[in-house]
Amino acid sequence: MTKRAIVQASLDNLRSDDVRFLQVAAGHGALHVRVPSDDLVAEATGSRPEFPAAERLFLAKSIRWVESTSIVDRFVTDELPGLAGDTTLVVRKEDDDPALGAAARAANVPYRVVSSAARAEFPVEDPAPPPSDVPRVVVTGCFDWLHSGHIRFFMDAAALGALHVVVGSDRNVTLLKGEGHPLQREEERRYMVGAMTAVHSCLVSTGSGWMDAEPEIDMIKPTYYVVNEDGDQPEKREFCEAHGLEYVVLERIPHEGLPARSSTDLRGF
Repeated sequence: MTKRAIVQASLDNLRSDDVRFLQVAAGHGALHVRVPSDDLVAEATGSRPEFPAAERLFLAKSIRWVESTSIVDRFVTDELPGLAGDTTLVVRKEDDDPALGAAARAANVPYRVVSSAARAEFPVEDPAPPPSDVPRVVVTGCFDWLHSGHIRFFMDAAALGALHVVVGSDRNVTLLKGEGHPLQREEERRYMVGAMTAVHSCLVSTGSGWMDAEPEIDMIKPTYYVVNEDGDQPEKREFCEAHGLEYVVLERIPHEGLPARSSTDLRGF
């Protein structure tokens, strides 16, 4: 029987700590994420979630360490009797509850607590090169506040081939966007983007200006350079014409049933 791990996490306003927690939890078995409904979040916290359940479910499904997901309207304590066997319940240290731990043990469900120290780093794995007959695709950007719109963009770009994302360095993001940007440092942004199933690999740019990813693009040797409407720049078009790359501009369309998202709106500046 395949070992399973279960977590119940709202994933409201997804952050690197959420993703890192899921990565560690997946070490205990095929990971199932229980995403609480909007009403259940309100019951637990006293306020409605910032992001609706359908969007939070979409985010959970997009993370490479997650095997399965569901929206639930009951606390995991109520489900423990049905989890006995090869299922491990995993929680963060901040959510460790002696009563929950005792209930899990009474139901013969292993109970594991993930400390903050275990979630502190942002490990990046070097993936194997894609097959030689698979086109390589590059997208570039800041991705300072990763949201469902970014993930939809990655999915659409990945439909063309193996997706390589180059996130802007802290230095260059500040150069282009001004002081106060980015909010998340480059290693954290690289980790978040690289954790998405649609992304084959993620690097940090080493150049400057709108074409700060030029050294990385030269190394990747892609067939396609994909941008969304906001990222369409003359410098990028000229670079693709000069280097024989196909330049693709995608329309910004939210994933079906989800609201449009903007990093600027989420940051507030």
